[in-house]
This record gives sequence, C-alpha cells and structure tokens, in this order.
Amino acid sequence: MGDAPVGGRADWLAQELRRAVADGRLPVGSRLPATRTLAADLHVSRGVVTEAYRRLTEDGQLAGRGRSGTIVVAAPLTAAPVTAAPVTAAPVTAAATTTGTTPVDHHSLAHHPHHQPPRTPHPPTPFATPPGPEIFDELRTAPARVDLAPGLLDLAAFPRAAWLRAERAVLTDLPSAGFGYGDPRGTPALRRAVANWLARNRGIRADPDEVLIVAGTAQALGLIADVLHRDGVPEIAVEDPGSLGARQHLQYWRMATPPIPVDDDGIRVDALRASGARAVLVTPAHQFPTGVVLGGARRRELMRWAADGGLIVEDDYDAEHRYDRAPVRALRSLLPEQVCYAGSVSKLLAPALRVGWLLPPPKYREALTDAKRFADLGNAALPQLVLARLMESGELERLLRLLRRRHRRRRDAMIAAVRAHLPGARVHGAAAGLHLTVTFGPEGYRGSDTDLAAAALTHGVKVHPLSWHAQRPSPPGLVLGYAARTPDEITQGVAVIGEVLRSG
Repeated sequence: MGDAPVGGRADWLAQELRRAVADGRLPVGSRLPATRTLAADLHVSRGVVTEAYRRLTEDGQLAGRGRSGTIVVAAPLTAAPVTAAPVTAAPVTAAATTTGTTPVDHHSLAHHPHHQPPRTPHPPTPFATPPGPEIFDELRTAPARVDLAPGLLDLAAFPRAAWLRAERAVLTDLPSAGFGYGDPRGTPALRRAVANWLARNRGIRADPDEVLIVAGTAQALGLIADVLHRDGVPEIAVEDPGSLGARQHLQYWRMATPPIPVDDDGIRVDALRASGARAVLVTPAHQFPTGVVLGGARRRELMRWAADGGLIVEDDYDAEHRYDRAPVRALRSLLPEQVCYAGSVSKLLAPALRVGWLLPPPKYREALTDAKRFADLGNAALPQLVLARLMESGELERLLRLLRRRHRRRRDAMIAAVRAHLPGARVHGAAAGLHLTVTFGPEGYRGSDTDLAAAALTHGVKVHPLSWHAQRPSPPGLVLGYAARTPDEITQGVAVIGEVLRSG
C-alpha cells in the first residue's frame, strides 16, 4: 500500500481492483479474497477492503455470492476520458440501405493522440432505414462499449442466491401433481402474491381470481389486441411520443394506433376524444419516453372519457422505480371497471423470466382468459412458484430498495454528465424510471436525431433517437437509459455524445 495516498486507501484500492479486472488479472467469474484475508495481506483495516468492494459492487463489477464469496461479474471500461475526434454522420438515404456500412472499430471510446477514428460514409445498420419489426434485435446485437439504450436494468443485481433458495424450497414442497397442466390464468400462489404486491406497492385492491399471469407485457398487449379486435374495436390510440415497441406489437395484431399528443401534463384527452378511438394505451405513472406524470386534472378528464364507454389499457412498466416523488396511484385503483392493467417483472428482476400480469376489467376477463388458454395453456409453473416465494418473503422488496439507491446514483451521474457535456439539452423524466429523455432546442442541435444516434454508435455509444418513438414530427432528442451502466460509463458515454454534437 506504499503508493496509496494518506487518507485515501479505499479510493486507491478500488482503483487498483478496477485495473486488475480491466486488464484481465481478475477475469470475470474469478473470486476475490475474503475482506479479512486481503486486509491482512495489505496491512490495512478490514474497513478499507470492505469499502473498496462495496464501490465496485455498486458499479456492477462485483457481486456477493454468499458462501462463494465476492465474484467478478463485469469488466469496466479501460478507456481514458473521451476526447472524440470530429465526426460527421451522413444523412440517412436510400443509398445507405443498399451499399451497407463501413466496418467500425468499437473497441475504444478514447482516441490515441496520434490516431483519428475512421470516418463512416453511412450510419450503422440499425439507423439506416426507418425502424422495422427487427429493429430492437438489431440494436441489441450492434457492438458498443457503452449501452445507454432505454429499457435495460442492472442484470448483475439479479438475486441468484435468493432465487436458488426459493427454487429449492419449491421443488422440495411441490407435490407430484404440481408438475402437470395447471390453471391457464397462472398458479394460485403467484396470482395471490401479485394481488398482495399490487396492494402494497400500487394501491390496487384486486382478488387473486382477477389476476391473469402472462408472458410479459408484450403478450399482454397481443392478447388485448386480439380480444378487442374480435369485439369490433379496430384501433387502440397511443401516446405520441410513445413506446415504439408497444406500437409494433399492437400493429402486428392488426390494430391501428392513432397518435395522441403528450404534453407536460400527459396525454391530451381532448385530442383523444376528437380521435374517436374507443381504447387507449397509456403509461400514466411515468410516461414513456418523456417521463411526465399524468396530472390530476388530466387524470380526471381521462376517467370521464372512460366512464363514457372508453377502455384504458394501463402499462405500469416501471412505476416501482421512483426517486424524488411519492408514488402515483395506478388508474386501475380508481376505475377498475374501465381499466385493463398490465405489469411485469422485466424492470424488477429480468426480462428473461417472461412473467407479467393482467388485471382485466370484468367485461373482458373471460375473453382474455380464453385467449391466454389457447395461446399457450399458461405460463410455466415452476418460475411462477419461485417468483411467488420471492414476493411473499419480502426478498423482492429488499431488491427494489437496493436498486432504487443504485439507480438514483446513476441517474444523478447522467444528469451531471448531460449538464457538463450537453449544455443546451433539456432533461425530461428524471424523478422516476430507468431512463432520461433529452431534447435539443433550435440553437442546440438542428440535425436529425437518427443521424446523431448513428454517429454516437460509430464511437461506441448506443442510444435511442426520440423520433423512433414518435409518429408525428417532433423536436430532435435522445432517450438514454442509465440503470445498466456504472456512473463512470455513463459519464464517458454522454461525453462522446457531446463531442459528436459539437463536431456535427
């Protein structure tokens, strides 16, 4: 510890550990020494080692695995602070779709003083054409050093040890009959656990028999669209801007998706009435992508619209993640007869679980149950039973508290980085969720946000252009996720975007 500054030994050790992970001396999957052992070897207090481990754990590079010790789960960036060379993104043209793209080295965000990155004549593939059904698959597989795409959560935080304990308990207690076909609505244990979870966290009072377990919100939207189409409802109005993915799912199921503008109070109910739509998909607790909360007056107006015969599909996709405000009551808790409520664990645990829930209004409960039955006979039972144990034991709420603290720090790092590197940008939706949206005024950026996202990707930073999520013309902007990245990665990624903006 001779190189460690006086009074800064935890800082020094944390930095040395990051370097060891980055250069491969501590590869992903390796186990670190116990804190007591390393402290003795370094002749420092155990608190110094504990603090250094804590910092890397919060950054997502280490994870505690109970008796297995502390494990390296992710390697940090090895690059120095970014000073990106000027880059000019070519406009998206038809030629770009036929000539392809020039291969780009995405393995360094920093640039050697004597090395300039190759210029690319065309945007990367995900941005070369308007987004189609495969766009999210393409973007997920596009190489990048810093992935700031929205919708990602910190998968390293998945509670593996707790999941394994719950799974062993389920298998120990499960009778042989439990391995047979079950209720297509979901296991009674998970429906009861979801009802209790929603009562505690979203203020929704529902009987377990009202809960329908589905394979995530994506399946929920497909079932709803199918049932409404059979009922003679040919369209579901959507917020604009609003989720491109949700819109694509509805359109796949033959639903028209008329756009309804969103302002600082949420969806414009006057425009919804004027559209003539009989159903609408909304994200009232944290609108995607703008992050606005549906205002009180606007909520009352929307409920009056529903009371006149409209159906509200409430996508409560990330309402549990809030930082600077009290929870907003779900619309379902106020108007159960006219709200079809959808939620999932994709933003709580992991999208790979493919577990979500629907609370249909009475009118459509039987039809949606039938649709689920004939879709797949119900979700796999074993993951449902494990999840039910996590929910009822309090393990999921403990994870949520940890994630809120971590996400708040990462959110703050992104806001600070935007202020430092994108001084003309306006930040939206900072009080909750897993992402921010930034927009640029006329003096800040006059180009296409798709070209901006393409240029950022050539420099190793992955984002969503705001225009992907809008059906009508909108000001340029970016949708930036922060939950899956460390504060250092966030700062470096936003710095790259700033350099691209200044050079574009």
